[in-house]
Amino acid sequence: MNMYVTKKDFETSFTGWSFIVGSLLLWLGWMIMPHHIGEYIEASDFTEIGKNVWFWIWMYRVHIFGWVTMGIAIFSLVSITAIRPHRVLIIPGAGMIIIGTFTLAIAAAFFYNFGAAGVGKTAGMTPEEIGVYMQSIWSTNQYVTCFIRFGRIFSGVGFIILGAAFVKWKIVDAWLGWFTIIYGLVAMCVILFIPVNFEIYKPLFHVKALWLLIMGVTLLIKGIKLPESAK
Repeated sequence: MNMYVTKKDFETSFTGWSFIVGSLLLWLGWMIMPHHIGEYIEASDFTEIGKNVWFWIWMYRVHIFGWVTMGIAIFSLVSITAIRPHRVLIIPGAGMIIIGTFTLAIAAAFFYNFGAAGVGKTAGMTPEEIGVYMQSIWSTNQYVTCFIRFGRIFSGVGFIILGAAFVKWKIVDAWLGWFTIIYGLVAMCVILFIPVNFEIYKPLFHVKALWLLIMGVTLLIKGIKLPESAK
């Protein structure tokens, strides 16, 4: 039977800081952004973005790199925890979070690209011409909304499985493990069972950023518990 010890070294420090940086980039980029696109791109978005287009572009870049850094943090966590017997839950849980995270990053990149490009594209257009342009991107708009919904569901599944690993093997504090499970369950239920879910889901984005921050601080201060043979 393995004895469990606390692992607190360069690996846990790098992982912890990745979680913290990911949280800050993701949340601050979104909060400082001067205009938020809703569930779909609408013609009115171009007017709002155009008021401060370059600042909007840079804040959206910060936000997207938050998703990327979150992916790095999860990959890093897998690299130090995906050992026997943890890996049966760690790998599928983290894998689903990573898939969901980069699905959301791709969706954000669409809004970033079309939002910025649309400002110049629609400049000087009549309302009728703008309507024709919006119709031309209708299909892509629909696909991206699907990316957002499925990205959230995939992530939710991953959080439940990863949280189960935390609880079962006490990799981190029990309350953080249960927090991870409950967050994943709520994220899934909002998308699956509430038809108009875009506005309702918004608080869960902030909870995700908070989870990233807590994970990072926990890893820096307390490290993680692993079998002694794996330390």
